[in-house]
Amino acid sequence: MSQKSEEKKVKIAIEIAIKLGFLFLVLYISYLIVKPFLALILWGIILAVAFEPLVMRLQKRFGERKKVVIAMTAVMILALVIPAWSLSDNLVASTSKLLAAVNGKEQIIPPPTEQVKSWPLVGDQVYNLWNHAHNDWREALAPFKEQIKVFILKLISMLKSAAMTLLLTVVSLIVAAIFLIGKEANTVFYHRIMRRILGERGDEWADISVLTIRSVATGVVGVAIIQSTLALVGMIVMGVPMAPLWALIIMFLTIIQLPALIVIGPIIAYVYSYVEGFPATVFALYMLIVGASDGVLKPLLMGRGVDLPMLVILIGAIGGMMLMGMIGLFLGAVILALTYKLFYLWLAETETNDVLAANQQ
Repeated sequence: MSQKSEEKKVKIAIEIAIKLGFLFLVLYISYLIVKPFLALILWGIILAVAFEPLVMRLQKRFGERKKVVIAMTAVMILALVIPAWSLSDNLVASTSKLLAAVNGKEQIIPPPTEQVKSWPLVGDQVYNLWNHAHNDWREALAPFKEQIKVFILKLISMLKSAAMTLLLTVVSLIVAAIFLIGKEANTVFYHRIMRRILGERGDEWADISVLTIRSVATGVVGVAIIQSTLALVGMIVMGVPMAPLWALIIMFLTIIQLPALIVIGPIIAYVYSYVEGFPATVFALYMLIVGASDGVLKPLLMGRGVDLPMLVILIGAIGGMMLMGMIGLFLGAVILALTYKLFYLWLAETETNDVLAANQQ
């Protein structure tokens, strides 16, 4: 009898192992199929969660949800594509002009103004180097030839990444629109998954995860996009070279919680070198306000009840960018913040259970 019982247990164990192996195989194959679209889907979910309050307000005012979502998505896509198209035309024109100057004898570096000499500490040195570069830029920049090559390669790589991020964002907006249109069914499905995994606390955890995603998406990523866009507008108006690149760097610094003034300060100094008087001062004030605007925007957009260490945002943004490119800058910050918040909630719940158990004893 004992032998038959042991054989039965072995058969059951083998059957469970086969079923688990088959389940793992199916899940792994499914993951490989979804993997190319995973970043799009995750970014689409994050955008849908972030835009839901706006959709609700528009729906109350204009009526049918589907039409509101489609109209809002179309406006956002146009708001992304039209400026990007214009900037790409300007970039191509600038590149063509640069190549023509390199192949010919034209000067590609404008002359410095006398105002540069008045810069504290480095004014004379900068003026001499700049003037030398204006008169004979090939000779002046010869010592920096290798560094310039590395910089140009990195610049090209960054622009390619930015273009791919724009494309992914456009597609993700369409994915987000699909999620927003089917909001009720998607919300029920998500809550069912959380209840299945976490039991009675599933609904609470689902609400907290939505709050966290919305808070980080608007309070960190949203602020970075607003700041970089405002800075880009100011730089384009003042004719700052490579304005889109500096705007991308400002966005990156803002997401990883570093002050945008690291870039804005030198840009202001550069504008003062060729623009005199009132316009340069207005530009400086405008850019300083843009650089400090995160102190006002974050409390307004971050939301209440979501306390996140900035180190988590920093690690998530940099790690996400290393893993998935430019779009990972946004995804990484949001996903790691959500993971941290849920993990912290789980730890707090465990500590509460331990205290209750100790009191009962």
